[in-house]
Amino acid sequence: MTERVEGMLSPYRVLDLTDEKGIMCGKLMADMGADVIKIERPGGDAARSIGPFYRDEKDPEHSLFWWAMNTSKRGITLDIEKPVGRELFRKLVVKADFVIESYPVGYMASLGLGYQDLEKLNSGIIVVSITPFGQFGPYKDFKGSDLVEWAMGSGSYMRTMGDLDRPPIRIGHPQCYYHAGTEGVVGALVALYHRRSSGEGQQVDVSIQDCMNFLTAVDYDLNKTKRVRGLKYFNVEVKHIWQCKDGYVMWRWTGGPLARRHSLPLVNWMAAEEMASDWLRNLDWDNFSHYNTTQEIIDRIDGETLAFFKTKTKAQIMEGAVKFRIMLYALATAKDVYESPQLAARDFWQKVEHPEMNATFTYPGRWANNSLTPPCIFRRAPLVGEHNHEIYEQELGVSKAEYRRLKRAKVI
Repeated sequence: MTERVEGMLSPYRVLDLTDEKGIMCGKLMADMGADVIKIERPGGDAARSIGPFYRDEKDPEHSLFWWAMNTSKRGITLDIEKPVGRELFRKLVVKADFVIESYPVGYMASLGLGYQDLEKLNSGIIVVSITPFGQFGPYKDFKGSDLVEWAMGSGSYMRTMGDLDRPPIRIGHPQCYYHAGTEGVVGALVALYHRRSSGEGQQVDVSIQDCMNFLTAVDYDLNKTKRVRGLKYFNVEVKHIWQCKDGYVMWRWTGGPLARRHSLPLVNWMAAEEMASDWLRNLDWDNFSHYNTTQEIIDRIDGETLAFFKTKTKAQIMEGAVKFRIMLYALATAKDVYESPQLAARDFWQKVEHPEMNATFTYPGRWANNSLTPPCIFRRAPLVGEHNHEIYEQELGVSKAEYRRLKRAKVI
């Protein structure tokens, strides 16, 4: 379970000090082959208390969040607030390429472990710091949750969530931290590219707010419009989600230049099954627009559309969409995703052994199919302190007597 594997980042070592704000960064680097050592406080990281839990057993070794976010990593325990713990960490830094951390601004420096301290030990070290608002600015010392970052860092997205006659709501599952972790990987690899030509390491300052605002800026740049909450376009309600026999389908009527590629194919399918009225078939789709029509016309179109979709299953709708070349898609459930033939064909799912449980579980696996070095889950997430002996005794040369002393003192 601890053998070195060859991946695109296999030559490199990462010391992962992150909590849930940056934990995705180390996961991606580990799945790309880096030797990521997850450093937890003695007794286990607080992220192990994040649910859901396997079989609903609230056990630090059964957190599905922990399992998902720590694949391919090795794991040790270490208290860097204790002087001896800091010395052990410094020894690890000497042989490392990256340190990723998500502590409050100034915390690492207060321990003598800031970037300026670590670069004296290893001039090529790359420190990735992931914080709510970055290392400088008037908000740098503010705390921030996923909800806060979603509201402050991607206001245009949160503003669109929910119905127009109600306050904005958050998206169902935390997103900001995943974006920040991913951007942390990008920054780390750019810094690594720079190091290959200069020999110099650097600090990568990742602001979660910046990451979320980047999404907003890109969206506006692409669409040249500000999003609004709800599905109201001027004086009409526009329907996107339609019920069918066994679920829902995503679809929206479109007029103008797109009508012949988007709306008319569905009209033709409905007409072929005698479920499109003469009125619907003869509608002036070239000049149809949600901006200048009435709610009465929208309701009439919606009534025929809903009646048609309710006669079909999701599978039948997908077959018809391919046959009539209609741009729509049935909304997938978790079961639909798991059974997707497309994902199966691309080897997306991966079996991961959990020897301590005498069981094997299916994980979302590779997110890119690199021809030579595809990302891969090389081992399941580490147990608390699972690799302490391996790293402290075998790699750092700590004696067995010293190891026992460190454990009694709760340094490891």
